[in-house]
Amino acid sequence: MKTLILILSLLFAALQLQAQQHAGIYRDQLPDIIIDSNSSLHIISPEPIRYVDVPSHSVIGDLPEENVLRLKWVTDSNDHNSERNSYLGIITVIGESYIAQFQLHRSAGISYSSLPASFNILPEHTRSLEIPVEITTPQLRSHALSMLALRNAYPVRKTENYGIRAELNNVYTVGDLVLLDITYHNGSNLSFDIDEMRYKIEDRKVTKATNVQSVEIKPVWQLYPHAAFKRTYRNIYVLKKITFPASKILSVELSEKQISGRTITLKIKYKDVLKADRF
Repeated sequence: MKTLILILSLLFAALQLQAQQHAGIYRDQLPDIIIDSNSSLHIISPEPIRYVDVPSHSVIGDLPEENVLRLKWVTDSNDHNSERNSYLGIITVIGESYIAQFQLHRSAGISYSSLPASFNILPEHTRSLEIPVEITTPQLRSHALSMLALRNAYPVRKTENYGIRAELNNVYTVGDLVLLDITYHNGSNLSFDIDEMRYKIEDRKVTKATNVQSVEIKPVWQLYPHAAFKRTYRNIYVLKKITFPASKILSVELSEKQISGRTITLKIKYKDVLKADRF
């Protein structure tokens, strides 16, 4: 009996030791990235980057786009190792749902054509993070593109003003997010240069004897950036889950840059949100 207990104790200790050994990620397991002083290296993430740790003062980095990390090795005349291969340390990149780490090396001895101009973070480079992210940006983009592929014969809501027609094509929900598919048609001979789009919860009926109550809300994401359009402009806008009484509406106001300054307001009823399809 004592022998059995001893064997079980040793087996349990061995399993604990193995678990501890596999808990760490060691440097020789990390992929290598080589950078030189002649050009920047762009690291491309599959989702927006939340945090970056650059290992050396000889390397500067910035985020020209939300999913692109730009690195530049700045040579130092006092650094006698700058003309040969040298280890710079570990660079850490954290996205919405992953962490990726790489060993960064500088090199002046490798041929220019053999050095990478960009580096894509692949799934095998990443480890999952237990972060409470309801939906990642790539997933949101996939849902938005699938909405663009839909063709409805009749819009859910529409309005027209100054030769501009606004149409609410579809409303979808995913988790606590509401996705609005809106198209603008320009029937005038003047292009529409978008200034801003505002979302407000307002009273459906406004009388002179009452005070107008308006609550502005901000979108959390949109598929395309705003731009001028001559004929048609379609985009997907994402809002946090909203609730409002039947006496209110969701007002989507699109305004044009001055001097023309045309404005068109699309009014969405709460029942349109309640009837939304789900992904």
